[in-house]
Amino acid sequence: MNPFRTLFFRLSLALLAIIALAGGAFFIVEQYSLRNYHEEITQRLNAAIAMYVTGERQLIENGQVNRQALETLSQQAMVINPTVEIYLLGLDGRIIDHAVPPDSLRTDRVDLAPVQALIGGEASMPLRGTDPRSEREKVFSAHPVLQDDELQGYLYAVLGGQKYDAIADSVRGSHVQRVSIGAALAITGAAFAAGLLVFGLLTRRLARLTADVRAFTATGLTGDTPPPRIPAARTPGRDEIGELRAAFARMADKLIEQFDDLKETDRLRRELISNVSHDLRTPLASMHGYVETLLIRNDRMDADERRRYLEITRKHSLRLRRLIGDLFELSKLESASIQPAPEAFSLAELLQDVTQEFELEAERRGISMKVAGQPAGSRVFADIGLVQRVLENLVRNAIRHTPAGGEVTLTLEPRPDRVAVEVADTGCGIPADELEHVFDRCYRGKSPDEASDSAGLGLAIVHKILDLHDSRITVTSEVDRGTTFRFDLPTAA
Repeated sequence: MNPFRTLFFRLSLALLAIIALAGGAFFIVEQYSLRNYHEEITQRLNAAIAMYVTGERQLIENGQVNRQALETLSQQAMVINPTVEIYLLGLDGRIIDHAVPPDSLRTDRVDLAPVQALIGGEASMPLRGTDPRSEREKVFSAHPVLQDDELQGYLYAVLGGQKYDAIADSVRGSHVQRVSIGAALAITGAAFAAGLLVFGLLTRRLARLTADVRAFTATGLTGDTPPPRIPAARTPGRDEIGELRAAFARMADKLIEQFDDLKETDRLRRELISNVSHDLRTPLASMHGYVETLLIRNDRMDADERRRYLEITRKHSLRLRRLIGDLFELSKLESASIQPAPEAFSLAELLQDVTQEFELEAERRGISMKVAGQPAGSRVFADIGLVQRVLENLVRNAIRHTPAGGEVTLTLEPRPDRVAVEVADTGCGIPADELEHVFDRCYRGKSPDEASDSAGLGLAIVHKILDLHDSRITVTSEVDRGTTFRFDLPTAA
C-alpha cells in the first residue's frame, strides 16, 4: 500500500495542520493580548503627563503658542518617559506646534474623537489615537489647554513615539524572543510527536485487523480448506476498535459456520440426487421391463398372467408417483413456498381418520393399530392438511419398520396450552448412532420390508412441517424393541 494514502499519514497531516493553526491562532491572540496589556499599563501610568505639562506653563496665551514653554515642558516630559512626543492641537485637531523634527511628520492633523473620549473618561483603556509620525495608532495622554477657563486647544502626548519603535525593533531578535520562539516550536514538536504516538497505537490495531481481514478474504470461501479464524480482541469492548474486531471475529465465525453448513448441504444434495436417481431408475426400469414383456408376449399370455404384470407395473408407478410427490413437497417446504393455514380442529378425530386410512395395510401385514389417550381437550390450532401429512408419514414409517405380529400405537396427551402426540411401534428400532440422522433427507432405516417404496424423505418432510408450526419432534428407540416419535401442537384456545 502507498504509505502516503494510509490512515496514519492522513491523520498525521491533519494533526500537523491542527497544531499549526492552533499554534498560529494562539500566537496571534497572545501577541494581541500582550500588546493590549502593555499599552493599557503604559497609558494608565502616563495618563497624567499631559495634565502635568499643561499645569506647569501657559502654553497658549491670547491665541499665541508659547514656543519656549512647549519645548521646555517637552524636554521635562521626555526625562520622565523618553518615548513621549508632545504635540499642541487646535480646536479642530490641527497640529499648531510640536517638539519633534518638522520633516518627520506624516500628517498635520489628529483625530479629536479619541482625545475627547479620553478627557471625558468615556472609553476603556487602551485607547489609541493618531501618531503624526507613523501610520499606526498609539496610546496617548491628552489634556485641554485653558486660558481664563476658556478652551484654547489640547496638549496631545504620544506615549510610544519613534524612539519606542526603534528600541522595539532592536530587541525583536533578542535572546528572550529567540528563546520564546524556540520554546513554542519545541512545545509544538512535542505535541505533534505525542499525537503521532497516539495515532500510531490506534492505527497499528487497525492495521492488524486489516491484515487479518485480508488473510481471511485471501483464502476465499471456496475449496476444502476453511478460512482462518480471526482472533477476538484481548479486551473486547474496551473501545470502538475492540468492538469492531470482536464484531468481525463473530462475523467471520458465522461465515465459517455457514461455509461448513453449505459444504454439508452440498454433500447432502449430491447424496440426495444420487439416491433419488437410483430410486427413480429402479421403478422405471421395472415398469419398462414389464411393459416390454406385455408387448412382446401379449398374444401368448392368459388373462391372469397379464393382470399380474399390470398389477406389478401399477405398483411401480405408484411408488414412482409417491417419490416424485415427496420430492416436490420437500422442495416447496425448503423454499418456504408452503405456509400453514391454521384452524381449530379435533386432533383425536384426525388420528382416527389416519388410523382407518392405514387399517387395511396394517391388517395385510399382520400389524395391529390402536389409538390411546384422552380425546377430550384435543382441539388444536394448526394446519389440518399439513398435520395429517405428518401423521400419515409417521404411521407409514412405523408400519414399514414393524414386522408381522407387531403393534403401532397413536397416543394423545393433553397438556396446558399444548396437545402432545406420540406414534410408537414395536419394530426393529434404530441404532443409537443413527438417531441424530433420522430426519435427514434420504435417511433409510433397516426395514424388514425389502420392497419398501421409501426414498427416505418422509421424516424430512415431517420435520419441515413441524418447524412451520414451531413444534419440535423428538425420537427415542431401542433396537429390536421399537421406536417412538413425539411432538405437540398448540391448543385451539
